[in-house]
Amino acid sequence: MEKLTFKNSRDLSLVGNLYSSDSNSIVIMAHGFTNNKSFQGRFDRIAESLNELDFDVFAFDFSGCGESDPDILSAAKEVDDLNSAIEFVKSKGYEKIALFGNSLGSLICLRCFRSEIKTMILMGALSHSMTYDWNEEFTQVQMDELERVGIITFNSEELGIRRVDHQMLNDFEDINQKKLLEAITCPVLIIHGNNEEDKEELQLLANSRKGMGLLPETSELVVIEGAKHGCREHIDQVIEVTTKWCLKHMKE
Repeated sequence: MEKLTFKNSRDLSLVGNLYSSDSNSIVIMAHGFTNNKSFQGRFDRIAESLNELDFDVFAFDFSGCGESDPDILSAAKEVDDLNSAIEFVKSKGYEKIALFGNSLGSLICLRCFRSEIKTMILMGALSHSMTYDWNEEFTQVQMDELERVGIITFNSEELGIRRVDHQMLNDFEDINQKKLLEAITCPVLIIHGNNEEDKEELQLLANSRKGMGLLPETSELVVIEGAKHGCREHIDQVIEVTTKWCLKHMKE
């Protein structure tokens, strides 16, 4: 694994891990809301498994996350970051590009679709508007900060400091599924869990089911029994379906 740095259009430095097998095919991995490229080791394991099958993989940190330059998080900025990552791997000579997005990262992948993208794998896909009670996610002090200055700041032992723009919270609701999915012309694999205790994942799954008819006919929805959002306890199954999908759609 090689650590690489590239710039987004805002001249911020973004850091990614390149898993190389000297392939002309690469999978770019986009992490979830406030996470990073190695959170809980999931992307590392998926990347290593793909690498063993001669796919290069590039997992990077969005600006304001992980090892990338500090920034205030918003979906628009993450779209810019992923577009910059696509241009970066193209400059390295890759001919076949796939996108792997987790949770919010899946929405960013969908918004970054272009003709060069051969396929997408979306885990815990965010493909339709979702309403969250942010008072349940953040403290009163953080909500007061949001009201006062339009930003939420939090410090996690696992992830470090994150600064979230108020627009980012609105971005979860501001999704037109029809417009979003009808623009996609490549095959898409969507992976969800169906754990009865995970209301968020069940709603995301229901939304994905509604949207499957808007995607190309070669797209598929895979449900992993008992898995919660992010499939943390079922990553082996995620690896199995992801590697099979890439072998089918990236080796053509």
